Amino acid sequence: MNRSARAFWTAAPGRGEIRETDLAAPADGEVLVRSLYSGISRGTETLVFRGGVPASQHTAMRGPFQEGDFPAPVKYGYLNVGEVEEGPKELVGRTVFSLYPHQTRFVVPASAVTVVPDTVPAARAVLAGTVETAVNALWDAAPLVGDRIAVVGGGMVGCSVAALLRRFPGVRLQLVDADPARATTAEALGIGFALPEDALGDCDLVVHASATEQGLARSLDLLRPEGTVLELSWYGDRAVALPLGEAFHSRRLVLRSSQVGTVSPRRANRTYGDRLALALELLADPTLDALVTGESAFEDLPEVMPRLASGDIPALCHRVRYGRSA
Repeated sequence: MNRSARAFWTAAPGRGEIRETDLAAPADGEVLVRSLYSGISRGTETLVFRGGVPASQHTAMRGPFQEGDFPAPVKYGYLNVGEVEEGPKELVGRTVFSLYPHQTRFVVPASAVTVVPDTVPAARAVLAGTVETAVNALWDAAPLVGDRIAVVGGGMVGCSVAALLRRFPGVRLQLVDADPARATTAEALGIGFALPEDALGDCDLVVHASATEQGLARSLDLLRPEGTVLELSWYGDRAVALPLGEAFHSRRLVLRSSQVGTVSPRRANRTYGDRLALALELLADPTLDALVTGESAFEDLPEVMPRLASGDIPALCHRVRYGRSA
């Protein structure tokens, strides 16, 4: 059995490299996984690649199997789909999802992998981590039947939230983004689209995921009195200014944060495992393939990641594929 592996590291802010590593044989209760695909969430991962994680958040932002420290060198990532090559017999040969960085093979506790349902293709399962974020956001937001809802920010997280909201009966739903090209994604997901200046107001709920202060300010504008903005954006080391001195108080608006690192208190009876299993079940929907907007080989990551970070390659989720001999 091949015990070597290759992993993608951010060697310095803005520069990546592939490093060789040796793997120990899996111990009892561990699995050896061969990667099939991994995913790059353009927002968080490119922020890490640029070195934009503020010092105050170095601990909070650590990935479950991260090696190294922010800003660099660091091995970071959390969307991996692979096949179990060694481990408990009930897992050997199964396709599994785990929160592991971009690496050809790895050893983790068996409890750290979740079996991908047979109804979900491995190539789509890389979206599980982001759909899990969307599930948690909707647990926090608690939308109601017939709500008027806008999702501001058509990136990977925003589109995932919108795709799940599409299933709620009777809602008026718009995806709002400053990039007209996001209309194509919205159409593929079966969701209405609007530029910020054309978005429908009087919203009961606005989910904000644009990671811009302009988007957050517009989200507040779109609310009805006593409406709620659920903030999903991660701004890294950037300060954000908001117009809280205008009608914010007189309209009794609510601004609430949501973060996937903690299971929503509104679902205190659910575990992290429950949440991830639900996200994987929801990925049986083939329309979610619209969230994967590019693909490249693992070996090309040192050249691809800078282009993703600069916007030269536009992407929601960029998928990384691994060869059979990975």
